[in-house]
Amino acid sequence: MGSNTFGRRRHMCEWADLAADDTDLAAVLAEGQGHHLSPFHLLSVPGMSASDQRTCSELWTRERRVAAQLERDALAFSFQPSEKRKERHKIRLGYLSNDFHEHATAHLLIEVLEAHDRDAFEVHAYSFGADDGLPMRRRLMAACDRFVDISAMADNAAAQLIYDDAVDILIDLKGFTSQARSGIALLRPAPVVVNYLGYPGTMGAGICDYVITDPFLTPPASAAFYSEAFAYMRNTYHPHGRRTPVGDRPSRREAGLPADGFVFCCFNQPYKISPQMFDIWCRLLACVPDSVLWLLDTPHAAGNLRSEAIARGIDARRLVFGANMGQAEHLRRLQLADLMLDTSPFNAHTTASDALWVGLPFVTCPGDTFPSRVAGSILHAIGLPDLVTDSPDAYFDLAYTLATDEERLADVRARLAANRLTAPLFDVTAYTADLESLYGAMSARHRAHLPPAIIGMHG
Repeated sequence: MGSNTFGRRRHMCEWADLAADDTDLAAVLAEGQGHHLSPFHLLSVPGMSASDQRTCSELWTRERRVAAQLERDALAFSFQPSEKRKERHKIRLGYLSNDFHEHATAHLLIEVLEAHDRDAFEVHAYSFGADDGLPMRRRLMAACDRFVDISAMADNAAAQLIYDDAVDILIDLKGFTSQARSGIALLRPAPVVVNYLGYPGTMGAGICDYVITDPFLTPPASAAFYSEAFAYMRNTYHPHGRRTPVGDRPSRREAGLPADGFVFCCFNQPYKISPQMFDIWCRLLACVPDSVLWLLDTPHAAGNLRSEAIARGIDARRLVFGANMGQAEHLRRLQLADLMLDTSPFNAHTTASDALWVGLPFVTCPGDTFPSRVAGSILHAIGLPDLVTDSPDAYFDLAYTLATDEERLADVRARLAANRLTAPLFDVTAYTADLESLYGAMSARHRAHLPPAIIGMHG
């Protein structure tokens, strides 16, 4: 079974053969035959461990690493201190991405780029995505000291450009996500290469030196499951600014919601919804009269989810599907929900911090993998660790309690409102300073000819 078939079934919430597929995946990894299995697809499979995910990344990149080494030998990059580098006191950062336009990654990162200390850092961006002509693209370009469109360049040409620009730290924002070009990072055009933000997992040996993370997300004991050294942020690895406008809340009718009843929601992409999690959601609908579940409307998945709800004894009309829309309109409508339900083992990321930004709490249940712990990291950084549960049963119990106990939910919402502008999650200035301290430590270790190691552990 190839990655395309596996991915299509999850995107469509076509679950009839999913358990057998997942068993096949485990067997493929155990036999060391996963070189055609995309690591990204493995992130949403229940039961896959962080060790399995590293194995998949190593297999996926095995042949690519061999080919990249030949190309690296031909390029002959050398990072001995040059006169140009000696004269420069600033650390030159190179952010590499396909998403420098109207995209979730851009919304998360833009205020960080704008907040970088220009006395200590130069910010370069290397874009291999389309210019959509929208305001976010212009804002990103303005936030960088140098912005280069490398979309028409081959990987080796792009790597040569980055090397010629004397970038000190190359930050890969895509990993193995859609439209990624990990081949550029594989060519090692900078002395330090970092895995950050876009891909929630390890990229395997020979690509990145560090992964930006936090102690909740990847505890020190999990280091063996990552090829990269941990670069620990003080609070959460996840950035989110304070300048995003929320807008006025629309009417329930305008959003396609019933006039009354509790609104559970989850606007995660459908491939993140597992049958096990959907079981819990349907139990909640059964136990909370007149409640509805508000989901993202995507082709093919909506019909399958309605069928799955009926199979669990739930009226399909209690699933409400909202259109995929721009961030501004999405944040407006999100205020109508009462409680967000997180997915597992692939959590909400931007969807989670956006929910908290508009004042919407959510419940999560972390596992032992990077993507299953992101939402818990975010909740800790906003001062709501009590919304992080330790089992599926506890997840159900807490969601049910919040849906049926008005005072309990009001207390959570009040604490969220009080923490919104004081807790670390949305403090971009402090976040950026913490990130810069990690970049500084990486650069210092390289200059001292020391190998990558865990950095940023705070006492």
